[in-house]
Amino acid sequence: MQFNEVTSYSSPHVEGYGDGFFRVAGEVVQGPMLLLPSGATAWGGTDDLELILAAADDIDVLFLGTGPEIAYAPAPLRAALEDAGIGVEVMATPTACRTFNVLLGEGRRIGLAVLPV
Repeated sequence: MQFNEVTSYSSPHVEGYGDGFFRVAGEVVQGPMLLLPSGATAWGGTDDLELILAAADDIDVLFLGTGPEIAYAPAPLRAALEDAGIGVEVMATPTACRTFNVLLGEGRRIGLAVLPV
């Protein structure tokens, strides 16, 4: 097995987060955030699927950060993503941000939808 060091990200990544905000590419996004290969944007929460579904050809898996604690993904969200061919991995927001950055560094086709901590 060959290991390759990643020295840059192919897409924007999470640089930081705190009480109610996320920092991506030097910009701050207040409240829930959606981070796709096209960039970061404010997100309307688990009922807001339009941009995620529009990115179905660009991502294989969406990491869903449910805030400071892990929670279940709403069934309609999970069903819509699976119907679009997008896998969903649910975790607490800090874990989702870290996992997203690691897999993005590996060149994976992923997205991130996170609720603030």
